[in-house]
Amino acid sequence: MSISARLAELGIELPAVAAPVAAYVAARVHGDLVYTSGQLPFTDGALPATGKVGDAVSADDAKVYARTCALNAIAAAASVAGGVDKLGGVLRVGGFVASVPSFTGQPGVINGASEVLAEIFGDAGRHARAAVGVPVLPLDSPVEVEVTFTLA
Repeated sequence: MSISARLAELGIELPAVAAPVAAYVAARVHGDLVYTSGQLPFTDGALPATGKVGDAVSADDAKVYARTCALNAIAAAASVAGGVDKLGGVLRVGGFVASVPSFTGQPGVINGASEVLAEIFGDAGRHARAAVGVPVLPLDSPVEVEVTFTLA
């Protein structure tokens, strides 16, 4: 099944590619890989929440935002790969969670990204990953996700 057909089956519509907030591009192809820049959980050009996970943002909400980041990454990768059906799978995910020092649930938050990638890409969506707690992210976003895709 193609990735576009799988997205339709899941009822997922990819967002427009989020505009970079600084001097970089959203994604870049190198050989048979597509690297995305860190994607924030922009929805219609705005962040749904700001602040730290474990304080202003719940872990459950942050997990939803990580999912949004992953969908933004798919859109960015597809925009430089020639379409979503040119993406073959997911090699690696880097997840960053702006959290209070006592919060240790970063892996659960980044599962929001990992789970949706596995839903969409199946076995080809299984990936290596890092889930890191950080003191602050751009624009005070609670989460940021970068993804490395393989080309089909």
